[in-house]
Amino acid sequence: MSHQHLIVEPQGAVEWVTLNRPEQLNTLNPQLLRELNDYFAALERSYAVRVVVLRGAGRAFCAGLDMKAGGGIDKGPEAMMRSQREFSGLVMRMRRCPQPIIGLLHGHAAGGGFSIALGCDVRIAAAGTKMNCAFIKIGLSGCEMGASYHLPRLVGTSVAAELLYTGRFIDAERALRVGLVSEVVPADQLEAAGRALAEDMIATAPLGLRLTKECFWAAVDGNDLSSVVAMEDRNQVLTVANGDLAEGIQAFLQKRRPDYAS
Repeated sequence: MSHQHLIVEPQGAVEWVTLNRPEQLNTLNPQLLRELNDYFAALERSYAVRVVVLRGAGRAFCAGLDMKAGGGIDKGPEAMMRSQREFSGLVMRMRRCPQPIIGLLHGHAAGGGFSIALGCDVRIAAAGTKMNCAFIKIGLSGCEMGASYHLPRLVGTSVAAELLYTGRFIDAERALRVGLVSEVVPADQLEAAGRALAEDMIATAPLGLRLTKECFWAAVDGNDLSSVVAMEDRNQVLTVANGDLAEGIQAFLQKRRPDYAS
C-alpha cells in the first residue's frame, strides 16, 4: 500500500508508522485521514504485524486539524457526517486492531492529534510535550474522536473535565503524574524507549498478546466481572491448546527466550 503522508517501516514484527507532514506539524487533512483509516483497518487482517509504534515527523506528533484543508463543514449535513466519521472511525479502528499501539509523543499533540494519542494503548512522551483537547477552542464540543471516552478512564473525571471543558494544555510532566502517559524521556531517547517497549511486547506469545489486548479493552469498556472472567478463561484455554504455554514453561526452565510459533 502506497502512502502520501504516512511512512510505514516494517522492522520484524513491529511496524513503525510516522505521520509525515512535518511542515504542517502533521496536521490532519483528508488524505492523511484516509491513509490512517486504511492502515488501521488493514491491521485487523494482519498476523505478521504484532506491534505498531506511531509517531510524528518533524517538530510535533500531530497539531490537530489542518484548518486550511476544509473537511466538508460547508457542504451540508450528509457531507459533514461522512467527514466526521473519517475522524471518529479512526480511533475505533485503532481500538479494534489486535496489535498494541505505542504512541511516541513530542512537541504538540493537539485536538485530533491528542485524540489519536489517546487511542494508542500506551503513550510515551518526550520532555516538553504539550497536549490539549483543542476542539472547544474553535467552537466545537470538547468531546471528539473518543476523547470523552478515553480521558476519564485514564485520568479520572475531574482532570478530564478540566481538559475537555477548557482546552487547556497539559504538559508531559503533569501527564505522567495523572497517568495520561507511562513514561517521560528526553527527546533524543524517545525512539529508544519505544523500541524497548515494543521488544518487550513481541517477546510474548503472538496469540497471547492479541487476546490480551482484546480482553483488556473489553474489561475497560465496563463488562461485568463474569463476562470478563469468561473471556479470560477462553483466552487461557486457547493459548494452552496452541502449545504456547508448554513452550513458555520449557523456556523458563531452560533459561532461554521462548520460541513461540507466529
